Amino acid sequence: MLTKRRILVFLFDLVLTSLSLCLAFLLRFDFSIPQTEINLFWECLVVVLVVKPLVFIAIGFYQNLWNYASVQDAIEIFKGVSFASILTAFAVLFLRQFTPVPRSIFLLDWFLLFAFLAASRLIWRIYRESYRIGHRCEGSRTLIIGAGEAGSLLLKEIRRQMHSSYNIVGLVDDDPEKKGMKLHGVPVLGPTKNLKAIIRLNEIEDVIIAIPSADRKTIRAVVDSCRHAKVTFKTLPSIGELIDGTLTVSQIKNVEIEDLLGRDPVVLDREMIGRYLGGKRVLVTGAAGSIGSEICRQIAQFRPEKIILLEQAETPLYAIEKELTARFPDLRIMPMIADVRDREKIMAAFEEFAPEVVFHAAAYKHVPMMEYNPAQAVLNNVFGSKNVADAAHRFKAKNFVMISTDKAVNPTSVMGATKRAAEIYVQALSLTSSTKFTTVRFGNVLGSNGSVIPLFKEQIAKGGPVTVTDKRIIRYFMTIPEAAQLVLQAGSIGSGSEILVLDMGEPVRVVDLAEELIRLSGLTPYEDIDIVFTGLRPGEKLFEELLLDGEGIMPTTHHKIKVLAPVEIALDPIIKKLEEIYATARSNDLASLMEGMIQLVPEFRPTYSFQGDAPATFQRVRPDLFASTLMAKAKILSLRKQ
Repeated sequence: MLTKRRILVFLFDLVLTSLSLCLAFLLRFDFSIPQTEINLFWECLVVVLVVKPLVFIAIGFYQNLWNYASVQDAIEIFKGVSFASILTAFAVLFLRQFTPVPRSIFLLDWFLLFAFLAASRLIWRIYRESYRIGHRCEGSRTLIIGAGEAGSLLLKEIRRQMHSSYNIVGLVDDDPEKKGMKLHGVPVLGPTKNLKAIIRLNEIEDVIIAIPSADRKTIRAVVDSCRHAKVTFKTLPSIGELIDGTLTVSQIKNVEIEDLLGRDPVVLDREMIGRYLGGKRVLVTGAAGSIGSEICRQIAQFRPEKIILLEQAETPLYAIEKELTARFPDLRIMPMIADVRDREKIMAAFEEFAPEVVFHAAAYKHVPMMEYNPAQAVLNNVFGSKNVADAAHRFKAKNFVMISTDKAVNPTSVMGATKRAAEIYVQALSLTSSTKFTTVRFGNVLGSNGSVIPLFKEQIAKGGPVTVTDKRIIRYFMTIPEAAQLVLQAGSIGSGSEILVLDMGEPVRVVDLAEELIRLSGLTPYEDIDIVFTGLRPGEKLFEELLLDGEGIMPTTHHKIKVLAPVEIALDPIIKKLEEIYATARSNDLASLMEGMIQLVPEFRPTYSFQGDAPATFQRVRPDLFASTLMAKAKILSLRKQ
């Protein structure tokens, strides 16, 4: 249905249609139409005013937003005018019973009408963007870093806003060929190495970093220059979030720690991933967790037949199911509340849905929490993984990808030991199964539930202090989307029974992370916000490892994924030992449980020791938090009552 504004545009186009035909006749007959051709003119005018408007309406000519007319819209005008002109020519010839008609009239009419319609849209856009927008400069003086595609999109979007808070003064780009050039009328003032001087000379108040593909070094250099120049700085979403080429001013965001710690964007072999996910039934355990939910988002882009979201927490499951349904309305999504420890329920789920690809992300992951609850850690991380792996084997899933952690390497924590035990079982099972089992091992994920980033932000918001366990502690970090994308890629690379290790980049000192977060909050570390060192917590190490002794590492087809040399592990002895461990975990016999875990995972070095029949005594890292005999059942019970 045409609105009032579109009716006006339609009537204006009728005028242009009539004008183009008149000019076509005048040009054809040197501005003196012979009396013998007057009847031809009126016949053509009637046909043109009937046929062309009907064609324009039928092809959706007036459904376009001409305020944002572009090259694509010019192409649509070209197609519409050409089709309408051809129909008009046939109609005129038919009415005149195919008597000779000057063909040049139709060609001139086609050319003039296309020129008039395209020019009318272009002139309106020029008026809107140059005249109206050029007369309002109330926004803060702003500099855009990056004169590429993202910078162009951002500049055009800002200039479309009637009351934008940004007045773009110039752009900065390191490409020497762009220096002195203009982008949409805005000058490129120089390279980023001169950023401080450019900010000072042009009295800049805000800086927007429009380089979605920039690496950590570039972003950090820009941020440091902005800090020294005492101007505010913001950035755009990552290149993955701009993949559809759209951009809005609302997407401009503050620079986050993820932007400073991020690395080069992950380049995926989408064809390879699509081959094993496209049109498949995919099940994700822990589907509402930080990693599990992002894996679901990434999977949905490859058009699987169905995604089964298996999760024990109702509210987060509802949230991710609602999000995916809104973003991918054509995708079949099955939310399923189930606990991976419930073997019968897991088997029933596999029997009902027959998933072809399984991503196992469900796990207890908080190291100190699992030191308090070792039996639950074992039941969930070891036997929950065993249940899912056994179901995948029994119902012949094609691919099984298990998420592991660098804490499984030479573990000192219960959590790390349980993940290593799960790795061992999955590797052993894969040698006897038709299912392709792959384990993916990586480090800490920025912004995941319970990670240090949300904790530090909460502490900063409260005015501090920020608590760091040890000044020397270092960790590997990657962003949630990067981790999820590489997990998908690893699943397509794995051939079965191997452990894949993701490239975590350079390790980061946690104290540096805390200091950077304080600075990003506009505060000064140790002055506005203090940093307090509290000592290592039970199970923690100063640094994490990605490889066990003797684990060889080899490259894969993806430069950010390495594969460990396959290790043959006999399944029967592992099953027998797991049966013993299961009995001790169910009975909460903690001393026997830990002895069994050490036998299953020989490299496990817990922060407590056994002396004969005496209860295990905890190495007292935090006397204020942990009892001296944590492993003794009676002491745990008394601790919980305090």
